[in-house]
Amino acid sequence: MKNTLKNIFILLIFITNLYSNLTIKKDIPSLVEDKWLLENLTHKNIVIVDLRTSHKFKQGHIKGAVNIPGLKNLFNEKFFMPKLDFLQEVLSNAGISKDSLVVAYDNGEFFWAARFYWILEILGHNNVGLLKVSYPYWKHINFPISTEVTIPQKGNFVPRVDSTKIETKLSTLMAIGKKTIIDGRKKSHYQGKESLASRYGHIPTAKNYACTQNYQVSSNGNKIKNLTVLSQIYKDLPKNKPIILYCDGGAEAALNYIVLKELGYKASVYDGSWIEWGNDKNVPVINPLKSGK
Repeated sequence: MKNTLKNIFILLIFITNLYSNLTIKKDIPSLVEDKWLLENLTHKNIVIVDLRTSHKFKQGHIKGAVNIPGLKNLFNEKFFMPKLDFLQEVLSNAGISKDSLVVAYDNGEFFWAARFYWILEILGHNNVGLLKVSYPYWKHINFPISTEVTIPQKGNFVPRVDSTKIETKLSTLMAIGKKTIIDGRKKSHYQGKESLASRYGHIPTAKNYACTQNYQVSSNGNKIKNLTVLSQIYKDLPKNKPIILYCDGGAEAALNYIVLKELGYKASVYDGSWIEWGNDKNVPVINPLKSGK
């Protein structure tokens, strides 16, 4: 009997490890170079998703891309991640199925595409990448541009939720002083000079790493910095501690999430972020302007 239970236990571990290896397997880079996309534009499983507004999309987009406007589809009315049935329909209508290689891009702020990337990973789809370059950079690298609206063949997206990538207000509160917390907002928000919530400042112990540090702004189109450069930006963060990321609404933090994950950190995103935290008087806030820090 003992040997039977032992064998069953070993088998369960094997299956769990096998499943884990399958879920982390990627056939697409997390940060997609323009060269990779150019070489794979005609791949049978490629799905290119444009997260800009429908107006911008119709003015010109990468040929074959489908439009999923970020603000409309990546948040619910309270600025949290939408319900699973809504996301399943949106992703299926975009032609995304389990075998799809998804490339996401936006207007060059990168956080709309990053939030889309993060949501796909939460839903168990790991074959997703963030395009490192934005419009109008495409014109300099011969991407085919179109104004035609693509109607994709409907996919069959089946979500498999991975809760390790998402944090709540409670889990973030419990992490204060125990885990590394990163505020991805711009410095003026972190310092308490500006706020999109009723309160000003930041979560106690949080360090400020604005998501804008991850990309280079250019008149020819913004571009994500190379990992060697990014590794220097985050070099003071400990790799032996889980990292919780937040921003205003869970989009900017998603860009930090992708970069930190690529640099070997274990990160997750607090979905409610400052819009939830900063409007709740029952959770602690550090306001440097009031504390004199």
